[in-house]
Amino acid sequence: MCENSVNVPQLKISVGQVDDAVALSQQWLEQLHHLADHGKKPEASAELAQATVLLGEARGRLEAAIDALEGRSSASEVTVELV
Repeated sequence: MCENSVNVPQLKISVGQVDDAVALSQQWLEQLHHLADHGKKPEASAELAQATVLLGEARGRLEAAIDALEGRSSASEVTVELV
């Protein structure tokens, strides 16, 4: 269904595809981190580990974007109580 000229289901699929690509990159970086660690290159290992963490954060934001597209955004979860 289109909302304001945006095909929401297609957008969710596209975000999911980006998440898959980032997940694969994250796996590769984890392998490179371990290789650098075993190769006694601690500076490179630390930088690769940090890049892995940043990709994990990016994946979290992509998941939040999908939740927002589905109307499950934590920002929209507001409870109002009658007093």
